[in-house]
Amino acid sequence: MSNSINFPEPKMVRVNGVELEVFEAGQENRGKPIVLCHGWPEHAYSWRHQVPALVAAGYHVIVPNQRGYGNSSRPGDVTAYDIEHLAGDLVALLDHYGYDDATFMGHDWGAMVVWGLTLLHPGRVNRVINLSLPYQERGEQPWITFMEAILGGDFYFVHFNRQPGVADAVLEKNTSRFLGNLYRKNVPPAEPEPGMVMINLARAEMPLGEPVMSENELAVFVSAFETSGFTGSINWYRNLDRNWHLLADVDPIIHQPTLMIYGNRDAVAKAPNLKKFVPNVEVLSFDCGHWIQQEMPEETNQAVLDWLDRQGAA
Repeated sequence: MSNSINFPEPKMVRVNGVELEVFEAGQENRGKPIVLCHGWPEHAYSWRHQVPALVAAGYHVIVPNQRGYGNSSRPGDVTAYDIEHLAGDLVALLDHYGYDDATFMGHDWGAMVVWGLTLLHPGRVNRVINLSLPYQERGEQPWITFMEAILGGDFYFVHFNRQPGVADAVLEKNTSRFLGNLYRKNVPPAEPEPGMVMINLARAEMPLGEPVMSENELAVFVSAFETSGFTGSINWYRNLDRNWHLLADVDPIIHQPTLMIYGNRDAVAKAPNLKKFVPNVEVLSFDCGHWIQQEMPEETNQAVLDWLDRQGAA
């Protein structure tokens, strides 16, 4: 991987019936694992600013491209991307490295996976750090059904589910433009107005803010999605109602010490009842948009390391 930041070279690791492309650093810090989970439409490289800081602080850092991303496996079955499979990959990754548990840090969809992992396999998670996406209360209706009733069929979560293949094809035809428009400060990942914003970002020149990354850094993401396409990653969205059913009988409380970091200019809403479901949470808010750890890397690193130190994890 050619980039301006010293990022680990990948290894292919076979776990849970798939191969994951894993970027590992700090092997000398055996015994202090932290697993970083990217969001959509991202890549392990979204954690490039955090890896050196965590290694320097004494952590064994494990950063997978999760199934559907980069050079990791892209199963054809939509249900292969449900929360049981995504969480199962991370549990199997811990087994591969010989760890009983680890600290997990997620951003965006990666946060959703970390929340789900912690509910399904609480013994494998010792601490939770999540960015942007707070704990999602299960509610009385499946998530896509609820969103469709409130936000309509054009909301991109709903569109991905109700019109399979349409967004995939548009994004794959316009990968560079889409990612270049999306990875900007203050560009929300959610719907600012009626219409399918993800497709609009792909079809139009919409420079709505300062770029989050350099052209060389953006090229890493573009190259990865030009290779993988978008269907595998979008299939995560296509399992939201399935996930709602899979989590029906699970204890809904996150008991682990948790750090939640919001961006004040992020379109993702803060959770008003976070303490109800995550009683041991500490909440921070930064003056940034959605791409928190890339927009404010030094502040993110300092906040995470300070919190870990207070938890006795450093």
